[in-house]
Amino acid sequence: MPAIPESTKISLAQRLREHAKLKWPQLTAVDVRYRGQFAYVTGELTDGDQMPLMRLRYGGSAHRWGTAIYVASSNSYESQVWFSGSTEEAFDFVCDIHIGTITPKP
Repeated sequence: MPAIPESTKISLAQRLREHAKLKWPQLTAVDVRYRGQFAYVTGELTDGDQMPLMRLRYGGSAHRWGTAIYVASSNSYESQVWFSGSTEEAFDFVCDIHIGTITPKP
């Protein structure tokens, strides 16, 4: 698989940050870091805690990514081969699991 182009890195991070602003007030920031063909997504909660959320595997275009959910009990990522939604839909799914019950501070 080719390396993730810089323009794709920028657009992915921008899309996820904008999506989080609209749908996830429990998050004050979304960080995306890259290593090889992977993008690691971490959310920052309102209390400052950092929470790993998911790992995306570049699939050759800005809109083709494999999804893996962070599993705290094993401190690893579990691939979701059945998931075929957009990165924003994957983000929502992961946030529902990890932070859905956290109420933002007023």
